[in-house]
Amino acid sequence: MTEMNLPVLDLSLLDEGADAAQCFRDQLRRATHDVGFFYLVGTGVTPELEDRLHRAARAFFALPEADKLEIENVHSPQFRGYTRVGGELTQGVVDWREQIDIGPEREQVTDPDAPDYAALIGPNLWPSALPELRTVAEEWVEHLSGVSRTLLRAWAEALGAPASYFDDHFGDPATLLKIVRYPGKENPTPQQGVGAHKDSGVLTLLWIEPGKGGLQVERDGHWVDAPPVPGAFVVNIGEVLEYATGGYLTATNHRVISPRYPDDRISVPFFFNPSLDSVFPLIDLPAELAAQSRGVTDDPDNPIHHRHGDNTLKYRLRAHPDVAEIWHPELVAARR
Repeated sequence: MTEMNLPVLDLSLLDEGADAAQCFRDQLRRATHDVGFFYLVGTGVTPELEDRLHRAARAFFALPEADKLEIENVHSPQFRGYTRVGGELTQGVVDWREQIDIGPEREQVTDPDAPDYAALIGPNLWPSALPELRTVAEEWVEHLSGVSRTLLRAWAEALGAPASYFDDHFGDPATLLKIVRYPGKENPTPQQGVGAHKDSGVLTLLWIEPGKGGLQVERDGHWVDAPPVPGAFVVNIGEVLEYATGGYLTATNHRVISPRYPDDRISVPFFFNPSLDSVFPLIDLPAELAAQSRGVTDDPDNPIHHRHGDNTLKYRLRAHPDVAEIWHPELVAARR
């Protein structure tokens, strides 16, 4: 039997009457105050949708290199599309993975007076050799956006605020879907699939290929495994939600260890964040919760900006310096 190092929460409790809903909200608050990570079941995502996403991901990464490089992110000012193995950095160190980045489908902003973060608004890059990828990716984003809004309403009530509190401050969500493949390494202990980090936004829902380990979460100063659980997402909060609660909720370090060659691993994180122009305010916690707030760590090398778009732009410029130098040299120069 798989050892469970994270709590398991059932979203469907919200539909089973007032007592069950309150039980879920209490569990949600405790899990994200104590750990910052949990498994979530009862999301309504069907095995059929999971299978379609999995097959589309496998089909994309099996394409000839030329078909993948057709949508390489160096062609996108918005940092969208395909990133080849070694093309992304975490904490300045190369991550051993290949991936596709998919954001909200928008027209590119051409207004010269637009704020810097408007550079992130624009179209996605889709592979002409695999049109079904767009169909299943957009269906996945739509369903998980609904799950995310449900979670945020539950969080708001669990923290003593009206259910609409986070919705009122989200605007048009700045979602990001990553479809990731971690190739195997000969010596994976500890090879960096993704280096230790906290997510920068609000909420992450992660789907992991069944039977494939590698995700680790920091608990009490130690790394613990978070293996996939059938029918469950691994959910964690990011630094913006920690900031909004004055550190009552906690964003937790996590990392991915590369699988051992010749094995590999598919992973699909979905990030649900407020609109780029939103300023996320501090929530007014009840006194008994505020007394347990730990404050937010002040890192002068990685400040948390009040406007979400400024945070997102900061991380994209750091994670993809090649794309930044091609399309945004003036933004890179301004941050040196």
